[in-house]
Amino acid sequence: MKRLAVLLLALLCACGQLKETPTSPGGSGEPIDPTATFTRVQNEIFTPTCAALGCHDSLGQQQGLVLSPGRAYGNVVGKASTEMPQLMRIAPSDPANSYLYRKINGAGITGARMPQGGPYLTDAQTKLLRDWIRRGAPND
Repeated sequence: MKRLAVLLLALLCACGQLKETPTSPGGSGEPIDPTATFTRVQNEIFTPTCAALGCHDSLGQQQGLVLSPGRAYGNVVGKASTEMPQLMRIAPSDPANSYLYRKINGAGITGARMPQGGPYLTDAQTKLLRDWIRRGAPND
């Protein structure tokens, strides 16, 4: 009975959290890349991958989210996710609780991993997004 209670407590504590090693602010334990800027995120991830026709462009607006240049930052940083409103799309300094970061990893989400049907982001692209968030998600 005690084992069951411990297991249930562990499951409740883990619910809704993407696990990252808490060795440094934002998790990963790796140094934060100072070149991880919003401009790079926009140019290397959002524009070529997410803002494709019919997805997160001004026509498709999947989940009401437009990731086109000039609109992406205001639509993601500090804005509640439509799929999991208890999480921000991007929570500055907190990749583990940033729903967009979870969506590209396919962990702790509802719906499909993004980009839907793949190809998924490379490790370098994922690290860029994570490090930008860890830097506080500045509009730079």
